[in-house]
Amino acid sequence: MKKIKLYLNYAGHCFASAQHVIKGAKHEMIKFHALFGLLHHPEKGWILFDTGYTTRFYDCTKSYPNKIYANATRVVIPAGSEIKNQIESIGLKTSDINHVIISHFHADHVGGLKDFNNARIYCTKKAYKQAKEINNLIAFSKGILKDLIPNDIEDRLIFIEDFSSTKSDTIFGVKYDLFQDNSVFIYDLPGHAAGQIGIEVETLKNKYFLVADSCWDERAYKQGKLPHSIVRLFFDSWKDYKDSLEKISKYYKSYPNTLIVPTHCSKTTDNLVSDKIEMDVL
Repeated sequence: MKKIKLYLNYAGHCFASAQHVIKGAKHEMIKFHALFGLLHHPEKGWILFDTGYTTRFYDCTKSYPNKIYANATRVVIPAGSEIKNQIESIGLKTSDINHVIISHFHADHVGGLKDFNNARIYCTKKAYKQAKEINNLIAFSKGILKDLIPNDIEDRLIFIEDFSSTKSDTIFGVKYDLFQDNSVFIYDLPGHAAGQIGIEVETLKNKYFLVADSCWDERAYKQGKLPHSIVRLFFDSWKDYKDSLEKISKYYKSYPNTLIVPTHCSKTTDNLVSDKIEMDVL
């Protein structure tokens, strides 16, 4: 693979029941950090994988029906944690971000999307179709807040299936070579959300598979432990979720040296994030 640089950190968090994350876990609330990836490609420049929360979440959930989302999911966005603030701390501007890859359109993944007006936005057709067509009255129930999506998104939107070259994959069937240079590979990981994807990248030090919300805890793909069945109410497809998880488990066994990174698994991510942007650590 072509080597890139990678930095990971959090842009806000919400709270979730540990029993929902893994069936049979302790009865306690745990932090669900909104992880994002800042990548630097030697030719393509600065890239984001997801955009975390911003205070726009509060604005979008002041009134019903979206207020139901805020009441059910307590969101905390510490001062300075928005991606915009983080990249500006090292002298970058939001206009320096050339590309934003969206794993799926849930609020904790697209909260900062409006900050990056010059970036091309990459996602799957199914992900955008759901975000665009879902009724405003029920969108919150699938984690979607339409006010977080830029008005000009279709002017900058690139569908991964159309833009990327494809390669066969023994586990996933197919993977997408996003920039057609072996630097960013994209895998379909549907189930938790319509059209969800993950990315595989390699730095000088390691290979990483950022799997978004295809699982919430490393015990899911390592031990086959599923979330509580109540989460089926919010998932796009329970069948697809289990199928994606099975593939990730096979990937884990086949490539044990690749670090699998679920967005909300603190056991994994706490060892990878840093408050200071340094592109040569991971």
